Amino acid sequence: MARKTGADKPKLYELERVSDRITFLYLEHAKVNRQDSAITVTDDKGVVYVPAAIISVLMLGPGIDITHRAMELIGDSGMSVVWVGEYGVKQYAHGRALNHSSTLLEKQAKLVSNTRSRIDVARKMYQLRFPNEDVSRYTMQELRGKEGSRVRKVYRKESEKTGVEWTRREYNPDNFESSNPINQALTAAHQALYGLSYSVIAALGVSPGLGFVHTGHDMSFVYDFADLYKAEYSIPVAFSIIAESPEGDISRRTRLAMRDFFKDGKLIKRMVKDLKFLLNDEDNSDNVDVINLWDDKLGLQKFGVQYHEMDDD
Repeated sequence: MARKTGADKPKLYELERVSDRITFLYLEHAKVNRQDSAITVTDDKGVVYVPAAIISVLMLGPGIDITHRAMELIGDSGMSVVWVGEYGVKQYAHGRALNHSSTLLEKQAKLVSNTRSRIDVARKMYQLRFPNEDVSRYTMQELRGKEGSRVRKVYRKESEKTGVEWTRREYNPDNFESSNPINQALTAAHQALYGLSYSVIAALGVSPGLGFVHTGHDMSFVYDFADLYKAEYSIPVAFSIIAESPEGDISRRTRLAMRDFFKDGKLIKRMVKDLKFLLNDEDNSDNVDVINLWDDKLGLQKFGVQYHEMDDD
């Protein structure tokens, strides 16, 4: 009789809350398959079983061979997948949201479609960065100016702290190695942060493309959201990596450092709380699985009712 690993395919209510998941798992030069509710990773050292419902982001590096059945499980589990190519170039994908409710998505679409509410959300994003200052009357231009000044100060501070020389942020997305070491580390660190941000956004059923500050890109909201945390996470990590050594595999070293920075799970919990705060949804109702029918006069109507049987002949 075949040995069964893990449990059956998880039901929606059994999936871990996104805030309870660990951050990300990086794999390279291995065969990825599935057995029951576990991802199997096989290389020349053997086989490892990873419960799919506990991972937020699966990072697939060079030499990965992944099966259709594994991708099916990943999609059902709401796990975000990040393909990591050479020089730190990444392509993003994600599975179905953990909560099958469209409540947050509808709130996001409504907020971003009205100029006043869109500015209000953008101000809330900046308020999180300037907790001791009232930004409610600033224009978007003024807010961008304040943020630019803040980020420049963060770069100078980390440069002085670590002794790493800093001039400006510059990188070529098509040629990772054309940048100097600190810019390579910043790119790798920011990409890891984007991956985690994307995972939380996708898991909660929000659109990564409906941004409030950034716009016109399928990752606009990911960039909005990740910007809230760069000064505390990706920028300090990048400078610390180059301070240790500007040589070696900068992308890998930075990725591992970001993993270590994320692994206690506190940032994921904070991200979930912040995202709900931004979208005016702080009731902590993660796993709502409700479907209704919309009516322009009667409002929401029950799904699954044979309404034609209720009509008069």
